[in-house]
Amino acid sequence: MTTTSQWQPPDLRGKVALVTGASRGVGRGIARALGEAGAKVYVTGRSTRGSHTTENLPGTVDDTADEVTARGGTGVAVRCDHTVDADVEALFARITEEDGRLDLLVNNAWAGYERSDEERFDAPFWKQPQWRYDLFAASLRGQFVASRLAVPLMLPDRSGLIVNISFTDGEVYLGQAAYDMCKTASDRLALGMGHELRKHGVAAVALHPGFVRTERVEAAWDLLGAGPAQVVHSPEYVGRAIASLTVDPEVMAVSGQRLAVGDLAVQYGFTDVDGRQPPAFKLEGRMTLASRMERLNRVVAAAGAGK
Repeated sequence: MTTTSQWQPPDLRGKVALVTGASRGVGRGIARALGEAGAKVYVTGRSTRGSHTTENLPGTVDDTADEVTARGGTGVAVRCDHTVDADVEALFARITEEDGRLDLLVNNAWAGYERSDEERFDAPFWKQPQWRYDLFAASLRGQFVASRLAVPLMLPDRSGLIVNISFTDGEVYLGQAAYDMCKTASDRLALGMGHELRKHGVAAVALHPGFVRTERVEAAWDLLGAGPAQVVHSPEYVGRAIASLTVDPEVMAVSGQRLAVGDLAVQYGFTDVDGRQPPAFKLEGRMTLASRMERLNRVVAAAGAGK
């Protein structure tokens, strides 16, 4: 995509951010946007240069950190598996030692789409393998652990923002019991954190992207054809929403809420990198989100098999 966008990055110079799961996809786009705004961004993930990458997809924490720096911020790559408490504790010990504070935590790490070629993503819950539930649950737990360790770095300044990257559509069922439960729980975690942090000046929100053109989608794009061209957006669209929230002096007014990237684009007046302003994503028609993911996963698998 071209970068003829209508977006003036807010000034995040001097801000310290952590974006989890940022080797690629939404996390990478968020880190890029924060870098363009001048922030110092800790970039975490399991994929590093010179080693195996998750699902053999392109992208590493080192690549993303370099892009953050190239765009005007300071990128710091940290190899971290957010399902391993020792890794996460070491990460926050490093942030404490090097910066002594944290202004923004983006809980983006999500392993729930991995191994999707092994079993149908939209199978009924009694036919789902236990490992898939465990991937969902571990990703949700990772949000809790990172948030718990981040808050002490925010309290002294009585400011800060925690963002859970999630997805629900109101009361619309997502089409897979464990998936629906964990995505809803992520929203509920943001609500609870927002409630408990309100008197400390720290905000927490659940942020819902739309259909994002990530590396997974890129791998299937030619086979998908035109695709949902009116609602697809870049990963950086999510980052622009978060950057705007970070500098909003009224962010506490939405703490605990679930917010849609498309709605924030209208509120703050930014566009995607191609100059469009895709609306908030809504599940329309009879196809559930789980079925959409199953279809996409099949296309990706077919593309891989043809190589």
